[in-house]
Amino acid sequence: MNNTVTDPVRPVSESSTQAAMAAKAGRLTRITYLALLALALAAPALGLYPVFVMKLLCFALFACAFNLLLGFTGLLSFGHAAFFGSAAYITGWFVKSQNWTPELAIVAGAVGAGLIGLVVGAVAIRRQGIYFAMITLALAQMVYFVCLQASFTGGEDGLQGVPRGNLFGMVSLASDTVMYYFVVAVFVLCFLLISRIVNSPFGQVLKMIRENEPRAISLGYEVDRFKLLAFVLSAALAGLAGSLKTLVMGFATLSDVHWSMSGEVILMTLLGGVGTFFGPVLGSAIVIGLQNLLADKVGSWVTVIIGVIFVVCVLAFRKGIVGELQAFLARRRAAGAVN
Repeated sequence: MNNTVTDPVRPVSESSTQAAMAAKAGRLTRITYLALLALALAAPALGLYPVFVMKLLCFALFACAFNLLLGFTGLLSFGHAAFFGSAAYITGWFVKSQNWTPELAIVAGAVGAGLIGLVVGAVAIRRQGIYFAMITLALAQMVYFVCLQASFTGGEDGLQGVPRGNLFGMVSLASDTVMYYFVVAVFVLCFLLISRIVNSPFGQVLKMIRENEPRAISLGYEVDRFKLLAFVLSAALAGLAGSLKTLVMGFATLSDVHWSMSGEVILMTLLGGVGTFFGPVLGSAIVIGLQNLLADKVGSWVTVIIGVIFVVCVLAFRKGIVGELQAFLARRRAAGAVN
């Protein structure tokens, strides 16, 4: 008699407990993000070098854009440097040679990267796995040689002395502090945009494609169209990161479009945690921080050190740092629900 009364109630109790724990985890995540935003806003007052933090945010945006493709769609691109670097050149050229205002040059860079992504994606999504990755790498190398040979890119010297200009023709970005808060605002808006995309019905379809593409096809979704749209969005956001980087640093060089840049953003994403929101940000912070800290001390050996750290993290944290932390907290919540 007792069993017939309590058994129907028990699943409801367990589900309510899990819902409460999920809500608590959501509140904790929001509090963490608000604390990080407050830290970012207070960074100049805390004595952090604004240019370093701006560079970190640019690469964090780059990694988040790449994670949108790899982590939430399941497509591994070896050619994302093409979008990052081409947008850097486009923005630098428009600001320096055409005297465009920075916001228009940034939009031009992002649109240009998106169009290149449309061409690359239209060719690459016809293949899967390593073939997709190799096609993106090959087409990215074509973009690299265009940047090397084109007259407006400056060849091996790159574009030097790119001015920051006046935002909307009124607010000068020459000050590192003003430029810093502009970069923070752009990064936050893009981070929220990526979060909205992932949590939208479109994002749910992308996750389904990542988990089980044949099932998505059987349900009637035009998988190639969804993958192409995700590729273009990722390319445009990567281009936006490259555009910001050019304005922050004042130059665009061949290293921005080189294949090693694609490897670097893969490293950042895997290190932080593929398929997590904050993982790419943490991964970029670790990589850029180590490069800045060790470059003057060990020179070119910094690449070896970062590689060793990456190998250790991959062996010890298969899901990345943030991914493993989330899995640990999920196990704690599950154990608490059982108890």
